[in-house]
Amino acid sequence: MATAIGNLFVVSAPSGAGKTSLMRALEERLNAEQPTVAFSVSTTTRAPRPGEVDGVDYHFSSKDDFVAKRSQGEFLECAEVFDNYYGTSQASVNANLEAGLDVILEIDWQGAEQVRKATDCIGVFIFPPSKTELESRLRGRGSDSDEVIARRMRDAESEMSHWKEFDFVVINDDFDTALEELLSIFRSQRLRQPNQAAAQQALIESLLN
Repeated sequence: MATAIGNLFVVSAPSGAGKTSLMRALEERLNAEQPTVAFSVSTTTRAPRPGEVDGVDYHFSSKDDFVAKRSQGEFLECAEVFDNYYGTSQASVNANLEAGLDVILEIDWQGAEQVRKATDCIGVFIFPPSKTELESRLRGRGSDSDEVIARRMRDAESEMSHWKEFDFVVINDDFDTALEELLSIFRSQRLRQPNQAAAQQALIESLLN
């Protein structure tokens, strides 16, 4: 039986919309029986936060090393966010896709735009239910000053203005509902004809011959 090439998903949302929590729950559900999705671990020049592990949460890099890799064309996409660089390894993404895994890129609209220009992908945008709730979630973290929160709210408005560039839109008002909607999106893409033609090649041939 041939192995279907995985799907590349680009998931974007403003900071505080709950994207990371949803993606972790999505991964747990989809990989419950066998691995079907993999997260792309981004390279970043920002300092690790408490509890973050190099190679698991991010590949932490100096700016000089990042710029060198960028000049060598090693990144599928890269962007500057909050004065730090972030990038996605082209080789890592390709390896997972060729293994038949769906790959999830959690990146901002700038990175999503670069990925769309470079390759086929499926875009998913996650909205918070309101600006009031978004600000409440940002303040609930208890780690940012009023100035930083104000900046993140401005950046969120900019991020949300690009929602029409994505294929699917999910509103994270109720977590469980949003998770079920995301599961539907991911599962449906595996049922597309090209994927089924590869994954079910032997069965289809036996039915047609």
